[in-house]
Amino acid sequence: MKLKAYNAFCQSLPHTTHVRQWGDADVWKIGGKVFVMGREEDGEMVCSFKVSEMSFDILKEQPGCQPAPYLASRGMNWIQRYSAETLKDADLKAYLEASYRLVAAGLTKKLQRELGFLD
Repeated sequence: MKLKAYNAFCQSLPHTTHVRQWGDADVWKIGGKVFVMGREEDGEMVCSFKVSEMSFDILKEQPGCQPAPYLASRGMNWIQRYSAETLKDADLKAYLEASYRLVAAGLTKKLQRELGFLD
């Protein structure tokens, strides 16, 4: 996945916001909370995203993935995908959407209602 496709996909998710943060990372948020951060390095999309505990246990052992620096060391279930060895573009998009949903589920009920996640 290239940076342009990464940003287009993240932008397609409802109510997302984009900032360039932490150097040159393209950071995507829902309700002010980060669900993915990434940058293109040597033509490869390197990005970190939130995952379930089970996905974390599986992905951290897969080629092209590792516990996300800084975040995973603080006990958070975040994975960094640094090559497409295991997660091809379609799989990466599925994990980015899952990260979006996981972060949205952690927002306040009031904010979830405002963003249309709750009735």
